[in-house]
Amino acid sequence: NICGKCWQYMTLAVKIIHAVLTEDFGFNNILWVYSGRRGIHCWVCDPQARKLSGQARSAVAEYMQLVSGGDSITKKVNLKGEMGLHPSVERAVNIIKESFQKLCLEDQDILGNGRWNKVLDLIGDADLKDDLTKVMESSTNGIQRWNEMRTKVQDYVATKDWKKRRTSKAVLQEIMLQFSYPRLDIAVSKGMNHLLKAPFCVHPKTGRVCVPFDASKAETFRPEDVPTVSTLLEEIDAFAKTADADQLKIKDYKKTSLKESVGIFENFLSELTETWKGQLIAKSDESMEF
Repeated sequence: NICGKCWQYMTLAVKIIHAVLTEDFGFNNILWVYSGRRGIHCWVCDPQARKLSGQARSAVAEYMQLVSGGDSITKKVNLKGEMGLHPSVERAVNIIKESFQKLCLEDQDILGNGRWNKVLDLIGDADLKDDLTKVMESSTNGIQRWNEMRTKVQDYVATKDWKKRRTSKAVLQEIMLQFSYPRLDIAVSKGMNHLLKAPFCVHPKTGRVCVPFDASKAETFRPEDVPTVSTLLEEIDAFAKTADADQLKIKDYKKTSLKESVGIFENFLSELTETWKGQLIAKSDESMEF
């Protein structure tokens, strides 16, 4: 299961990936679906996206892949930040900054007592790491530690010759990205023959329905409230006990908590249909001869 605190990572993922797909690649027909357990699926249905080759699909996914390496790799984000960040990376960092204090410093407490070593291990210079260790030991909470760490790191990279230091100018951004940036399943994204869970299927382990959700309201989505098949049957039975004859004639999904999710899906299909109509009209106009 996924709790409300951990869902905030999914909220960040939606914001970051949605921005990349719409602003960097120009895709518009995007459907976000809760996996039914701990993840989310993003369906990009623009004709240009669906016609991409495996190599092109892989390139799009790898463009968004900033975090790499398994448990044996300490530093999973490496930015060439001496000359400034790529606009897409800078945008992702700005999105993360809005939630970093609450998500990482308070809820996850990555700089809590005895927990800061994973952060300091990302510092390449031993003398700076020693100074930061003293800061950690003398501070009382994660927010204070981060603020003092940020000042120390900024002063260090500003005054030390870049040829003589191992710590990147973008190390603070690297830390934020490593602890907040979404992990992507590249194999699923690039594989044309990979099996995918369709919207509204049922997750085999949790029994929850894989429901579409509104990307602009991802922060208010509550995965623990997503219904199971049993819950839906109970909701239909409960509706029947209080409904009049006319109300009983409506479709069953409208009697349940799936109503909003089905509405989101129908709106998505409607917008997709309009896109297709527009393209067909444009093709028809192009083919006309006078």
